Formats: sequence, structure tokens, C-alpha cells
Amino acid sequence: MTPKNNIIIGIIVALLVIASYNVDANPIDFVEGLPNLVIILEEIVAVEPKYIPTALWAMFETIQMAFIGTVVGIAIALPLSMLAARNLNSKFVYAPIRALLAAIRTFPSILWALLFVIMVGTGTFAGVLAIIMYTIGFITKLQYEAIETIDSDPMDAVGSIGVSKIQLISYVVIPESASHLLSQMLYMFDYNIRQTSILGLVGAGGIGFYIINYIKFFEYGKAAIFMLVVLITVLIIDWVSVKIRDKYIIKSQHGMDVPTK
Repeated sequence: MTPKNNIIIGIIVALLVIASYNVDANPIDFVEGLPNLVIILEEIVAVEPKYIPTALWAMFETIQMAFIGTVVGIAIALPLSMLAARNLNSKFVYAPIRALLAAIRTFPSILWALLFVIMVGTGTFAGVLAIIMYTIGFITKLQYEAIETIDSDPMDAVGSIGVSKIQLISYVVIPESASHLLSQMLYMFDYNIRQTSILGLVGAGGIGFYIINYIKFFEYGKAAIFMLVVLITVLIIDWVSVKIRDKYIIKSQHGMDVPTK
């Protein structure tokens, strides 16, 4: 390594130590806290099975919240992404749209949930609205960036025959960006499942509502059972997403069936 690289690494390490000191991130505290995991494991073993049906139903509620939020959010995000793409619109169109989307992305879903709890009260509806807003901000950015990477040749060829912008979008933009959109949809749904699980922190329903309340009353064993249900659900969804990507996205990229295991 060159002296310059050593200096850069030294600066990064120094900044890391300073930042850790400022935020009171002490590795010794972490090591000393490891025995507490044994207590949590003992509480999990002692939890009665009667809580499992409640956890499964709460997880089902969470999946429904994430599904509604993802589908509605994507439905709104798609036309916005067309308006925000620089290769489809003038700066007088895409600039204000991008400013609006940047404002939406400024707030994480939990802050949107807090806002909607104030507006519509506690419960799952506030959580659904929060997921919709976050999905709009996230998917729109990914999609208009994907649109801007489309090869200009087919767009110029179609545009040269005098088609309308709607026809250009229908026959070129959407087909060319479809594989990106499917991948984004799968990722967003997976992410929203996890995100919805913590919206209970502000009273926005879902399985997170139970987890937060159990932790609040130091019932860590019960909270861990609900968290385990979340983990298993996320693993299943991730496995299904991989299968869908293998079957549709990879096949569309290669233009043929790709053998999968």
C-alpha cells in the first residue's frame, strides 16, 4: 500500500474512534451484554404455544398492509416516474416532479406513519398510508433512473415515425424497463414487510404493535416469538422472490428459457 493510502486509512480509523466515542459506542458493553441473550432464550422456551396463533394472525395482517401499500404505491409511482424521466420530458416538467419526490423520500416510513396516526388515528390504515408514501418515493426514483438508461436508438426510431408520447411509452419505455420494474416490485414488497413490522412503534398496526408492547413491558420471550415469525416470513418471501426473478427476469434478459435448479 502506498503512503497516501495509509494516511487515508489512518484518517478513517481516527474518525471512526472519535465518532464511536461521541455516540458512546463501547464494544465492552456489547460483550458484557451477551449473557443477557441466555435470559431471552430461557424466556422464549417458557412462552406458552397459545401466543403462536396470535403471532401468525398479526403477521398475516402485516403482509396485507405491505401488499396494499406496495401495489397502490407502485400504481401511483409509475406515471410519476414517466413525468420525472429527463429523456421523456422537458426540465419544466421533470424538475418540479423530482423536487416533490425528493420531499417524499426525505421522511422514512416510520415518520410518515406518525403523521398518518395523527391524521387518521392508530391502527393499520395509518401503516398502509405510510407504506404507500414510502413506496412512491422509492420506486419512482428507481424507475425513472431505469427509464433514463434505455437505449436511445429504439426511442428515436419509434419517435421518427410520428407516434405520440403515450405510444412511445407503451411500445418502447414500458417493455424496455419491465424487467427492472419487476425486480423493484419484488424488492419493495420484501422491504415493506420488514418495514411494516416496526411501524407498531408509533401505533400503526401490524405485528410490530405486539412486538413493541411486549418489549415495553419487558416480556422479551413473547416479543421474540413474534420476531421469529417475522424472520420466517421474510425468508419465505425472499425464497419466492428468487424463484420469480430466476423465471421471469433472467429469462427476459437472455431472451430464452434459462434452466434453473
